[in-house]
Amino acid sequence: MRFAGALSMRSAWATVLFLLVVPVFFVATSSDARADFRVCNATQNLVGVGIGYRAKTGWVTEGWWHIEASTCKTLIEGPLSSRFYYLYAEDSERGGRWDGPINMCVADKEFKIAGVTDCVARGFQRAGFKEYDTGEQASWMVQLTDEPATDGTAAVTGTNSQ
Repeated sequence: MRFAGALSMRSAWATVLFLLVVPVFFVATSSDARADFRVCNATQNLVGVGIGYRAKTGWVTEGWWHIEASTCKTLIEGPLSSRFYYLYAEDSERGGRWDGPINMCVADKEFKIAGVTDCVARGFQRAGFKEYDTGEQASWMVQLTDEPATDGTAAVTGTNSQ
């Protein structure tokens, strides 16, 4: 009888352990796509990147993210809350840039700036950002490349990263 009781007790513990471990395993190995805004640097140089977006409190620009050659960085973690995002990037070695027609504020050092008007009067610089319409996707990826675009400028492409 003792043997049967011990065997029954072992089975009960094994069942409890199984029920605790299996859900943790499936959560840990889940391959769900992560939602975020990523920038990939497909060049051979270090690139500095700034991003602009509309928050609940108004326009915000943030930077600088330093992205090494042939790597990616996440600028905004989690599902995107805006449809439009704006990007400005500079090649720190060759001096080129990826820009656009939308003027926003930047600074020499790390920054998070509220508002996009009167940049110079407020002690910042003004830079032209390129607009990305994410179509309200949960995540987005922009790839910076050396390839010239049709207008002769460096190409910047954005895609839904799911």
